[in-house]
Parts: sequence; C-alpha cells; structure tokens
Amino acid sequence: MGKRIIPQRRGRGTSTYRSPSHRYHAPVSYPSLNNSESTAKVRDIIHHPGRSAPNAIIESDGVVNYIMAPEGMKVDDTITLSEKKKDYSPGDLVLLSDIPEGTNIYGIEKLPGSGPSFCRTGGSMAKLIGKQKDKIVVQLPSKKQKSFDPRCRASIGIVAGGGRLEKPMTKAGNKYYAKKAKNKLWPKVSGTSMNAVDHPFGGSSSAHHGKHSEARKNAPAGAKVGKIRPRRTGRK
Repeated sequence: MGKRIIPQRRGRGTSTYRSPSHRYHAPVSYPSLNNSESTAKVRDIIHHPGRSAPNAIIESDGVVNYIMAPEGMKVDDTITLSEKKKDYSPGDLVLLSDIPEGTNIYGIEKLPGSGPSFCRTGGSMAKLIGKQKDKIVVQLPSKKQKSFDPRCRASIGIVAGGGRLEKPMTKAGNKYYAKKAKNKLWPKVSGTSMNAVDHPFGGSSSAHHGKHSEARKNAPAGAKVGKIRPRRTGRK
C-alpha cells in the first residue's frame, strides 16, 4: 500500500507541519473607530517572523495596536487617525473618502472597522484612482480594480520591506528556514519525481504517470491529483 501524499500529511495538523505561531506577535489591527484621540505614537518597530514586512507598535488612548510599518516611519513618530488634512505622512490612517486621488495606500479595510485586509505584503502598495458617491475605486498591486465603501480606512504610503527579494538566498538551507518560519513547504517536488509509495504518479524513474492523470470522482481530499473532472482530454 502507498503512503499518504504530502497534502494529506499536512492536514493531520501535527508539529511537523504546524505553523510556529508561538513565535508570532499579535495580529495587525487598527485602532477602534470610536477612539477618542486623533493621533497615535509609534512606540517601536519590530521584526515579525511570520510576515514579509516589519511591524510598528502604535499606542493611542492607552490601547496598543500592531500595524504594517511603511517606508519612512521612525520610532517616536506621530500618526493621525481618520483626520482630514492637506498633507499626509507615511502611516497616517485615513478614511478612503478623504484621501486624494492618485495617493499610494496600503492596509485597506474590507468593511468599515474590519482592520487591514488588502495590500499587506512588504513593498506593496495600492493606488486610489477614482471616487464616486457611494464607492471608492482602488487599483490593487495586481492591477485589478476593486470598489470599497467610502467609510473604509487605509494607511498612507508603501509597506516597508520591499527590498527583501534583492538579496540572494545563496544556500538552500536559508530558503528552507525562511519558508518554514511562515509555514510554507519547500522545496516543492513534482509527483512524477517521487517514489511510487509517495504519490500516485511516482515510480518508474521517469515523467510517465503510469496511470491516467484524471482524478477519480470519489478520490479522498488531498488525493485529487492531476486533471480534476476535465471536460475532455487528449487531442481534438
């Protein structure tokens, strides 16, 4: 009999494949909408092992929040919270309805008060490209345009950590531990290069599947490998 393939093995949830969340800090969030103060103080900027961008610890009205640090932010800086003004600084938290068109933003809320949901990766940014009466149009890093509620909030600037990909890994071990910190499996090996006991396509020391590549209808979760219920196969 064969072994369970890697997706099935990961789904068991043991420590081998479990995310090292005990090393993570608090989740990123924004101050409450009913916060009485209009400013927040940047207490510290820290490294988060599970994220691609540094985190900034801000304090407002005695409440501490973790946010994605933008480029140009420093310790002891003061950021504004939902306050309309002419010139914004990196990290200012502003309603989408108050942000001028063409401004670089990140950490966009999906719903008013839900916290940062879009554009959180290091070096990423979105751009506000249009305003209408009941919606704000934003161009995401993927160049896709999405509409948001004007009451949603976003941070001004570009997420820090954009240069992390410019430094080469140099060793496979560095890449392995970088992926492991974020609970990513690496390296990823194709099924045809595995042994016969490890994958349905493994064995025979070649790229030949040895069987049909269409997954059967009643295959268990994780074993649906190859073509999943294709309309047709082969040449026309």
